[in-house]
Amino acid sequence: MTTTLTESSWRTMVAEYLVLTKPRVVSLIVFCAVIGMLLAPGGTGDLGVMAIATVGIALVSAAAAAFNCLVEQEIDRRMARTRARPTARGVISSRANLLWSSVLCATGMGLLLWGVNPLTAWLTFATFVGYSIIYTVILKPLTPQNIVIGGLSGAMPPALGWAAVANDVPAQAWLLVLIIFVWTPPHFWALALYRVRDYEAAGLPMLPVTHGSQFTRLQIFLYTILLSAVTLLPFIIRMNGWLYLAAAVILNGIFLMYAWRIWRHYTDALAQKTFRYSIFYLSALFAALLLDHHFA
Repeated sequence: MTTTLTESSWRTMVAEYLVLTKPRVVSLIVFCAVIGMLLAPGGTGDLGVMAIATVGIALVSAAAAAFNCLVEQEIDRRMARTRARPTARGVISSRANLLWSSVLCATGMGLLLWGVNPLTAWLTFATFVGYSIIYTVILKPLTPQNIVIGGLSGAMPPALGWAAVANDVPAQAWLLVLIIFVWTPPHFWALALYRVRDYEAAGLPMLPVTHGSQFTRLQIFLYTILLSAVTLLPFIIRMNGWLYLAAAVILNGIFLMYAWRIWRHYTDALAQKTFRYSIFYLSALFAALLLDHHFA
């Protein structure tokens, strides 16, 4: 019986540490990085390098997520969405979390430096600093534009993937970064609208808290218009063709419909649907980029 309980406790603790890495967020980051690899010249060449790069980027991203939980544990306790996190509940200590984040980051950086190239390693580390320090520690508690300015770190995965394969980050890679950068505000503000009470309780100056629902809803609509324009650029510069264009037009049309309805006929349920659709939107758009590039 004792052995069974010990094994159960061990598995529970492993699961708690895994929660700190925000696996769903990291999976989207890795997906976008892999798309960057496959779009780069020679992207299907060295599968070994791609595999090492994928694991390395995933580990450093997981380290950033764990560090975020460390910094925000007091805030997390005041928010319904995050109060179940192990650090917020006190299940994992700050020291243990810091060690966990450090090991993940060091292992990921080691893999990237050893098996990929220094450019990818240092760009990935810069992304870690951008999210963990510049966004989490400095911008998030200070300005309602936190997600706009800090969104650059979250937009970097395609550039990281491209750099891993090509040891270069050309304009095409930065265009993919720009797409995610412009996508981030409407994606995140949709969440902030129906979680506004959480952010008020946490004392965070998110846009719906500081400027109200109506202003935030208008910003979502305007940013979605901008996003629709930016996502046409791969076709305009001949980076991608008609298959991508068709997918982008359809996906943008649906996103614009959601954004318009949020602006003019808001409900929390609609904001939740918009948030979920925005995740599908980005995944489908990048999948269309890849399909068009290799098969059209």
